[in-house]
Amino acid sequence: MKITAMQWLAMTTLILITVTIFATINLSFSWVFYLTVAGQALLVVTVYKVLKDDYTTDKTFKDFYEDRPDLGSNEEVD
Repeated sequence: MKITAMQWLAMTTLILITVTIFATINLSFSWVFYLTVAGQALLVVTVYKVLKDDYTTDKTFKDFYEDRPDLGSNEEVD
């Protein structure tokens, strides 16, 4: 099974949130340290996977935000 870029991002987020929780509850320094190092390594891998992901779209900057179609044009608004 291939892990997608979004799954890498979710795993990295969960690890780094776990580090925050462990540091808050004063867990042993070694656990917090090793999870931090693992989280940083996962962050580097995640950035690489996201940048190398084979994702294409037909959207351009001219499309702007889809939830605000009135902002899509470059015309000045009074």
